[in-house]
Amino acid sequence: MSERIVHPVDTRTEMTWLVLPQHTNNVGGVFGGQVMAWIDVCAAISAQRFARKVVVTAAMDNLSFKAAAKDGDVMVLQGQVNFAGRTSMEVGVRVESENPLTGKRVHTSTAYLTFVALGEDGRPTEVPTLAPVTETDKRRHHDACVRRERRVQARAEDLERRKK
Repeated sequence: MSERIVHPVDTRTEMTWLVLPQHTNNVGGVFGGQVMAWIDVCAAISAQRFARKVVVTAAMDNLSFKAAAKDGDVMVLQGQVNFAGRTSMEVGVRVESENPLTGKRVHTSTAYLTFVALGEDGRPTEVPTLAPVTETDKRRHHDACVRRERRVQARAEDLERRKK
């Protein structure tokens, strides 16, 4: 691991987007794919703040849509690095829709993304050490470790199925 130590708060990213007609489907709800694109951008910024290197998305998992957002809503995305391995990191992104007239926010989706840091040669390179500080940081780190183990296990099972 790198000698550089980074705290999760230093990776925090918050973005806002206004949902416009071109972002919505035929019933006025925001396209899920549009939300995924916004999530990817938010997470990439958090990952790059952490690694201070070029990063690429390796996976997006556990994306769940809990509520719809509609034309005119403000989408608020909050991302933060939860876990770091040798060359990869997990970023969690929470998405809320905000009614611009009332200020009321509704949690619409959550996603976890894995990013890999790349060196100048375009190959995976080491990332800094993530040092959780708060109890929330520590909980997120623990939960990310559990998700990582599940991903590693699923990947191994998938490879085994392909061999058959």
